[in-house]
Amino acid sequence: MMDLRQAIFQRLQNKNESELHEIITDSINNDERTLPGLGVIFELIWKKSDEQTQNLLISTLESNLPQ
Repeated sequence: MMDLRQAIFQRLQNKNESELHEIITDSINNDERTLPGLGVIFELIWKKSDEQTQNLLISTLESNLPQ
């Protein structure tokens, strides 16, 4: 049986940048059922990012949280 991460990775495989952008945009504009998939995508980005990129992600998050 395929777990959630494997299912997400399979969905993303062989997609070009435009298709990946569309998948992410559709997931963000959808209901809460897509949130785990976005979490898997973020996990992949985080693990493959260097410290500078991780710091940029954290700074972007912090500056955009509701006050």
